[in-house]
Amino acid sequence: MSEQQPRRDEVVSFDDEPLILVDAKDREIGYLDKASAHDGHGTLHRAFSLFVFNPNGEVLLQQRAEGKRLWPGYWANTCCSHPRRGERLKDAIHRRLAEELGFDCELTHLFEFTYQASYGDAGSEHELCHVFAGRSDAAPDVNASEIAALRYVAPDMLDQEIAANPERYTPWLKLEWQRLRAQHAEWFATPA
Repeated sequence: MSEQQPRRDEVVSFDDEPLILVDAKDREIGYLDKASAHDGHGTLHRAFSLFVFNPNGEVLLQQRAEGKRLWPGYWANTCCSHPRRGERLKDAIHRRLAEELGFDCELTHLFEFTYQASYGDAGSEHELCHVFAGRSDAAPDVNASEIAALRYVAPDMLDQEIAANPERYTPWLKLEWQRLRAQHAEWFATPA
C-alpha cells in the first residue's frame, strides 16, 4: 500500500498530561507531567506500543508528525503512547488507537521491556513499555497532529529497510520489532 496522508487534525497529546511513573517492576510510584517526564535522560514511566497487521500480514507503520518533540519524521510502529494518571492500560491502548488512527481492534499483550533513548538535547524516552499486537482491515482515519504519513509493509521488507536505513526508524520500533520477530512468529503468518 502506498503512503496515506493525514485527513484530520485533532490535538490529542498535551505536555501537561499526567503520566504514571513506575519502578523496574512496573509498580506505580508517582506521577509527572509528560513534558517533564521526557526532559534530560527521562524519568521511567509506563508506556505502550501497538502493532496492527492487515489481513495480508503487513504491519501498519506511521511516520511521526514533524511537530513531535522526540523523533519527528521518523517511522514508528502503528501507535504508541502512555496511559494517563488513573487510566487502565487496557483503556489507554484503545483510546489512543482511536485518537491517532480512527479505528479500534482486539489487541493481545505480548511482552514488556524497559529502554532509555535520548534524542539529542530535545529530551529522552525512558519507558517501561507494554507491547501489543492486533489484526484489522479497518481503513485508518489519520490524525495529522500525530502522524505525517502511514503505510503497510510486509515483515520481510521491514527487516530489510531497518537493516539498510536504521536511522529512519525510532529506537523503540527497532527494539520491539527484533523481539517480535524472534519470539512471536504467530503474528507473521498470513491468516487463512
